[in-house]
Amino acid sequence: MARGIARIREHKDGVMEYLMKEINFLSDTATLPSPEMRQAIFDADMGDDVAGEDPSANRLEDMAANILGKEAALVVSSGTMGNLVASLSHCERGDEMIVGQLSHINRGEGGGPSVIGGISIKALEENASGLLDPDQVKSSIHPDNFHYPKTAMIAIENTHNATGGIPLTREDTKVLADVAHQYDLPIHVDGARLFDAAVALETPAAELVKDVDTVTFCLSKSLGAPVGSVLCGSNEFVNKARRWRKVLGGGMRQVGVFAAAGIYALENNINRLAEDHSNARRLAKGLSGISGISIDLDKVRTNLVFFEITKGSPSEISRRLSEKGVRGGSPETRWRFVPHYGINSDDIDRALDVIESVLREY
Repeated sequence: MARGIARIREHKDGVMEYLMKEINFLSDTATLPSPEMRQAIFDADMGDDVAGEDPSANRLEDMAANILGKEAALVVSSGTMGNLVASLSHCERGDEMIVGQLSHINRGEGGGPSVIGGISIKALEENASGLLDPDQVKSSIHPDNFHYPKTAMIAIENTHNATGGIPLTREDTKVLADVAHQYDLPIHVDGARLFDAAVALETPAAELVKDVDTVTFCLSKSLGAPVGSVLCGSNEFVNKARRWRKVLGGGMRQVGVFAAAGIYALENNINRLAEDHSNARRLAKGLSGISGISIDLDKVRTNLVFFEITKGSPSEISRRLSEKGVRGGSPETRWRFVPHYGINSDDIDRALDVIESVLREY
């Protein structure tokens, strides 16, 4: 059944129940492919990608490299795999990588670089926008001394999830890229939501990553594809990354079934991210007027809306919201709601009504 409309379910006893559309703010990973994207998947040209013979995968990689101004690209199953492959390609066992303390690489990827690659992680504190301090980065780079793990790469995140989805400008990134290159180190961008940054800043994505060596971006978040990410860099880097992808079990065969969705996303879904950002601001403004919620409107810049529950039990409030068809709460007082494809302005207004009602009753 088409998404976004109410539906009717028949119980075993024959009683008909009217169900409203669930509004899922948990993440933009909750997107489902549009009918047009599903058709693109159905029509996908396919071959053996391990042998380099999947035409859809090859086209997606060429498109991604061109859009981001890099020499080559590699289709991977997820952003986590893309970041891990980048780490393994840049570092040797026993090396160290510098990342942000609140970065997804540090907090949300299972410690993969350490577990799989024997890579030490040096996590530095970010500022309120998710930026690392260049002087602190400099002081954290180890000299060539056998007492220390060798610093082998620096990684940053754009947009930075944990600090509110603030988009980093090219200038923000260049400062850190200059530090990395001063010490002959590669710099990698976890660009899971890179195109959200590009749309918010009205800057081509290629410009945002012009000064970095490698970048990964997700197809399966706000771009609306069901699965997949792309890792971009130099020809030499991607050749090495392709080997690591194989080692990790990521050498898939007829990947055209999801590469076609990625092609559709890059051709059709980048500009529509502005709608998500508009809905995020609409949601944030509405939340600011509800008693029991605290939110900083100035920090809502893309599709991520962070706010605080200031009264009552977050777990209980979350449960009551879920019962009324609004998902996204948690047991913590700090919540993140993410408007995305499949959530429109009417859904935002209905969600605000439900939230206001639940908090008032509570």
